[in-house]
Amino acid sequence: MTGRLILSFSFLFFFGLLNAQSGGACKCCEAAFRQFDFWVGDWETTANGKLAGTNHIVILQDSCVIQENWVSAGGQYTGTSYNFYDPQEKKWRQTWVDNQGGSLLLTGGLENGSMVMYSGEMINQAGKPYTNRITWTPNPDGTVRQLWEATTDGGATWKSLFDGLYTRKKINK
Repeated sequence: MTGRLILSFSFLFFFGLLNAQSGGACKCCEAAFRQFDFWVGDWETTANGKLAGTNHIVILQDSCVIQENWVSAGGQYTGTSYNFYDPQEKKWRQTWVDNQGGSLLLTGGLENGSMVMYSGEMINQAGKPYTNRITWTPNPDGTVRQLWEATTDGGATWKSLFDGLYTRKKINK
């Protein structure tokens, strides 16, 4: 056990030394890593004109991760997502986990100014396959629209599951 611990610390020291020698340059500051920054902030989200919940979205890990922290209007439903750009695949990824035991893995990228991510094929409660598509669109007034859709016919048609409008919370001074 002690040998493994020493080996682990040696690796950490070595990689820390390499980073220090490279000048500590921001590894995730290139334009591709910043494509989803429009979603960062503190938001109130409405759907059908009613408050759906709040979202606190921050940048972490030396600008490499965008973390979402969702709380529904009633507070009973919460969730967190981790969003990051994968430079090898040249795609964005999202991993969502909530307090109901749900999870969702999405992959996608910027399309015409909107972030669009898709799930892999999943099976619904009726035993039929479906795919999710979630689109985040920044609006000229500073709001962001999140449209969550699903298809059961390979993308020929899409059914809206959630259509929310993110409005920045007002800061009290």
